[in-house]
Amino acid sequence: MSTDQSATGRAYSAILDGILNGRYEPGTMLAEASLAAEIGVSRTPVRTALARLQDDGWITVYPKRGALVKGLSERAVADLADARLILESTSVQRADAADRQVLASRLEDSIEVQRETLARGDLRAFVESTIVFHRSFVEAGQNMVMLELNDRLADRQRFLLFSYGDTLLARCTDIITEHEALVHQLRGGDPAAFAESLRRHLGDTYGTSLRALCPDPSFRIQPTL
Repeated sequence: MSTDQSATGRAYSAILDGILNGRYEPGTMLAEASLAAEIGVSRTPVRTALARLQDDGWITVYPKRGALVKGLSERAVADLADARLILESTSVQRADAADRQVLASRLEDSIEVQRETLARGDLRAFVESTIVFHRSFVEAGQNMVMLELNDRLADRQRFLLFSYGDTLLARCTDIITEHEALVHQLRGGDPAAFAESLRRHLGDTYGTSLRALCPDPSFRIQPTL
């Protein structure tokens, strides 16, 4: 990797981290010169990093003015929660019974980690532990494409959870209780009950309403001639 590529990667990671953890809040105008000084690189890699971040949907670049940090719209939040519901519940449904039991035991240890991070008020560690917790459900399905899709959503999860700030901290105890319920449903071997618990959990955490995954059993698609 060349020095320029290394500097661009460092600038990209530093700016993205600032956006995800709330240091650069939505509506903030970022300037190349101040970013370069803060990160310790020249303006060229910062400019390249900003272009990449714009392509990824995190900012809007305004030539000669700076880059405006974007937030997630209400629709984008709902879409994120909906996608996670489908990925996680479908993966758990496809896992065999033995794998679900092994996963449940592993996730009980993960919940203990969440309790520890909450006890010391470490929001960043709590967010990361919850992302790992939910990723485990997708891992259970052993579908690499679904896991790749899940990982592409991880930064949006971080951004949204960090944006809740004190509101998230106030809800952490409830989140842990809901995680315990998910593990209980996982052990019980009822994918439908798990999906319903997950739907309520994501809806409460993201502040949005999620429809049940399965349509009314009486619904039938009529064939077209």
